[in-house]
Amino acid sequence: MTEPVGRFFKGTLRQVPRAKGKWAWEWRYIDPATGAQQSKYFTALEFPDRLKLETHLEPFVDRLNSAAIDKLEATEKAIVDPSMGDLLDKFIQEERLLEIKARKPGERAERKDELAYSTASSYLSISKRIREKWGATKLDKFRPLDFQNWLKALESKPKTKGHLKAFVNRLFYKAKLYGMLDFVENPIGLVEVRGISKRRRKPANLTVEQIFLVLDLLPEPYYTMGLTAVCTGLRADELLALLWSAIDFERLCMKINEGVVNGRIGPVKTEYSEDELPLDPDFATILLEWKLKSNESKLVFPSPITGRSFHASPIQQDWIRRAGWCLVKCPACGAEPGVACSQTTNGRGKLFNIPVHDSRKDLAFEMKLDGIGWGSFRHAYRSLLSKCKTPLDVQQKLMRHAHISTTGQYGGPPIENQREANSNVVRDILTRRSSR
Repeated sequence: MTEPVGRFFKGTLRQVPRAKGKWAWEWRYIDPATGAQQSKYFTALEFPDRLKLETHLEPFVDRLNSAAIDKLEATEKAIVDPSMGDLLDKFIQEERLLEIKARKPGERAERKDELAYSTASSYLSISKRIREKWGATKLDKFRPLDFQNWLKALESKPKTKGHLKAFVNRLFYKAKLYGMLDFVENPIGLVEVRGISKRRRKPANLTVEQIFLVLDLLPEPYYTMGLTAVCTGLRADELLALLWSAIDFERLCMKINEGVVNGRIGPVKTEYSEDELPLDPDFATILLEWKLKSNESKLVFPSPITGRSFHASPIQQDWIRRAGWCLVKCPACGAEPGVACSQTTNGRGKLFNIPVHDSRKDLAFEMKLDGIGWGSFRHAYRSLLSKCKTPLDVQQKLMRHAHISTTGQYGGPPIENQREANSNVVRDILTRRSSR
């Protein structure tokens, strides 16, 4: 087959299984008009020979390559007087955002250095907002003050505005890399967005007792998932992508090198997240017992429906969060903390298996216990490390953070540790006072 020309078109031909032992040809390619991945299928009966199919596809390949060349030339012309829209097109092309977004559930990243599926999806969403407002603006006519005023006028959370600023900031650095703009200072560095780093809701610092009140309301496999998360500090995407081959029961350690978001498997969050973690012997026994129930799956926690990785969001919304609301006593039915309500309630048109009255949910909100989720297990893990007076550098290593300052933002010392430290200081002060 004719070799692809340019960067817009890439084709692969492979055999795929069909029902009753049959097979067919699948041809995957990137549409240069949209940048999206497409697939065409041909039966083995029609094209039993690969060479015959390649000959049949040649005219179609030539048209795709011609379109790819036209688009490449148009992009190069746009560099002469580029707009924000031209820069967005170049960025989407270079980072392969559409290709990553088109990846199907269960598929792994093609390259280790490519963006994660969640990041690519987020960038495409932000790109749409930027293009609507600033797409026609020439890069050399872009004014930081206008952009700052636009951000202020948006009815969005400060964190969302921060994401918009950070994305455009990255775009201008890429513009310099692509040769689309020559400047000394990135104009977005002049833009101020207040309240980005301020937390709108402080994460709940769960005790061991509260953790098990939540876990005991979760059925399997969610119970073992939560227990694994709180015993290892794994993020949800790392936990749901965990393979048995990554766990070494002889050396008592596990290798973390993959994550899964919305079914798409890719690299972990940062290079520091890719590491080897120790495995406690008692917890290793729990995992071995769980392995006996895993039906020889490669995944530690496979979905019984698809056989692939679970999605994190439904588990959090339908189970973990609702179990968190049950940490307070229900004003409606009197259910004690850790016990589900006695009356089944509906939510979002769907029947949940952990019934919770609305008044109980409202009370949990007042008690700052409304946002329990996957992150709560990781925060609890770090808090318990602090309770055990683990050195901060060891905590950083176990949490797999790049900087100790990031570790300090998780969990925090339990009140018992704070009280003990405070009492030590007060006793020293009062001893000196009594000796006067």
